[in-house]
Amino acid sequence: MNLPTFLGGVHPPEGKTLSEGKAIETLRPTSSGQMFVYPLSQHIGAPCAPVVAKGDRVLAGQKIADTEAFVSAPIYSAVSGTVKDIALKLQVAGKFEDCIIIESDGTYEKAPSLIDELGHKPQPSDYVKLIRDAGIVGLGGACFPTHVKLRPPKDKPIKWVIVNAAECEPYLTCDNRIMLEEPDALLKGLEYALAIFPEAEGVIGIENNKPEAIKTLTEHNKNPKIKIQPLTVKYPQGAEKMLIKAITGQEVPLVPALPADVGCIVLNVQTTWQIFRTIEYGEPITTRVITVTGDIVASPKNLRVPLGISVKELLDACGGFTEEPVKLLAGGPMMGLAMRSIDVPVVKGTGGLLALGKKSAYLAEESACIRCGKCVEVCPMHLEPTLLDHAVRQRDYETFEGHGGMNCIECGSCAFMCPASRHLVQSYKAGKDHVNQERRKAAAKAKEKAEAK
Repeated sequence: MNLPTFLGGVHPPEGKTLSEGKAIETLRPTSSGQMFVYPLSQHIGAPCAPVVAKGDRVLAGQKIADTEAFVSAPIYSAVSGTVKDIALKLQVAGKFEDCIIIESDGTYEKAPSLIDELGHKPQPSDYVKLIRDAGIVGLGGACFPTHVKLRPPKDKPIKWVIVNAAECEPYLTCDNRIMLEEPDALLKGLEYALAIFPEAEGVIGIENNKPEAIKTLTEHNKNPKIKIQPLTVKYPQGAEKMLIKAITGQEVPLVPALPADVGCIVLNVQTTWQIFRTIEYGEPITTRVITVTGDIVASPKNLRVPLGISVKELLDACGGFTEEPVKLLAGGPMMGLAMRSIDVPVVKGTGGLLALGKKSAYLAEESACIRCGKCVEVCPMHLEPTLLDHAVRQRDYETFEGHGGMNCIECGSCAFMCPASRHLVQSYKAGKDHVNQERRKAAAKAKEKAEAK
């Protein structure tokens, strides 16, 4: 049977057998004195500002940071305890950011729920506000505030609300475990989202290498407006534009177009699960499920952990390393970020921790491009990776931008196929950073000029 898919893509080794059979375990440290660290920016958009001060006592589920900016999302403490400091701390990406540091008292004394604050049983008209107040963002890694997605322009009617259950990134299995263990919560979360768009159809897109999840959700689904859609196993099937193409046949226009431009809203599995917890129980986002895996992790697991906990705690819960890691990634091998330290906090966007040893993390020497065209064949965005790479290395950013470099989704398909082991994704990141920096400078100059008039 030919299943829906997209043009391009690759088939990297899946690596999912290490953790796909491991049920979700809850890691909830109860010892007092443990520090939890909350960066003020855990989403795309404006960073939050603290609403607590050093010395304040906070409760589990209490808001600790927020902003009035539309594209943003508040931050909540996962623990009860005392605010010890607001200071710069190292993050997964290797940067220092302003953080709220809370010393846990180990009791998890709860703050009033969002429903208590609302004062009545939530109605569909309350859902978007609750989702915003809960701090929900895209938990697949992009961290775009969900309430913004759920408020598309009025001239863009939504026809499909799609749950991205592809989980195409190798090694990661946390979404699969949620589908297997809490299918009703996932389906109900999608129903709540559909209540915001009553004319839309719900679709859960799952790669066909997860037959048990497809079977489980199909059996539990009683809503005729929701369809469980198996998909071809191919990376990056879970990328937003690729998923929309496979499920609806619609081509999302290039940057700055969004899924709403073709009538779609796309939500991650854990985002949809969190929508259920928020509307059903008034819970803000204070935990997430993370896959901790790799060939040198003693006991790979899927863990539900409190946000703010140290990555080191997760690795310790999995028995640590069996040998010194060659590569430690936040995320999977294709799009994950290399980590320089494990003394960093888990944040909303931390979907996985991958530790690879000598056998799995072979790093080949980069050589000259041989013009084989394999990168062009597999690029899901139909770009010319070798041309973009050359432009960035020559600092020809006009050519980079003119040939669609800003549309690169950094999936790594080109680098995976490159026989010359070119550092292609690093080139595109550098090119995009430069173009964005120049755009910010131009915008600032234009603003100064306008204010001077």
